[in-house]
Amino acid sequence: MPNEHSSRQYEQDLEAIRSRVLQMGGLVEKQFFDALACFRLLDAREAERIKAADIEVNQMEVALDDACSHLIVKRQPAANDLRTVMATIKVITDLERIGDEATKIARAAAQMHQRGLVPIAHEDTIRVMADHAGKLLHESLDAFARLDQKLATRLIVDDEKVDNEFRLVMRNVITFMMEDPRTISASLDTLWVAKAIERIGDHAKNIAEYVVYIVEGKDIRHTDYALQQGAA
Repeated sequence: MPNEHSSRQYEQDLEAIRSRVLQMGGLVEKQFFDALACFRLLDAREAERIKAADIEVNQMEVALDDACSHLIVKRQPAANDLRTVMATIKVITDLERIGDEATKIARAAAQMHQRGLVPIAHEDTIRVMADHAGKLLHESLDAFARLDQKLATRLIVDDEKVDNEFRLVMRNVITFMMEDPRTISASLDTLWVAKAIERIGDHAKNIAEYVVYIVEGKDIRHTDYALQQGAA
């Protein structure tokens, strides 16, 4: 009976942490989309608000890490339970890093505004990539919320789209710089933003990989797991 009570309390504690992680995910997702709008409009005031929001994200990371540590010490989870907590800690870290990348986008927008620069063809070169990265982030959080292994596996493959689009952006930006050296400064800022978006896609992919780890107990990082599942 005491063990049953302890197990039930552990599940309640873990579920409370998961809810807070998803709340953090929602904040980070909004931060990303706000940063994209900030870059599109070169809104320096909005950039400052986004940078301030990153402080809240950082505070949530510290609080959630502390909650996970206390859960491990207090409940002493073993096997699958411990695996779930450890994967959740990694998800928290990736969410904080997504917030950092969103802040980089906002900072680039503010700097371009200050220098009177215009993003180079950003509507054509950045928009599709940003849409895919945003969808990847949203669905990775959904996969984590529902522990949906099938969705997580698809997302791991889908990250390649974001990577391919980044390479396309890089080629386009380099072409602009070669054709007109006056665009070099704005082109480099645009490339900086594209790289931040590509990294957000990578972190979203990481979250999907942790879902597979929780469900299957397999660490599939740096493997062809998702491609093998698709071929199966």
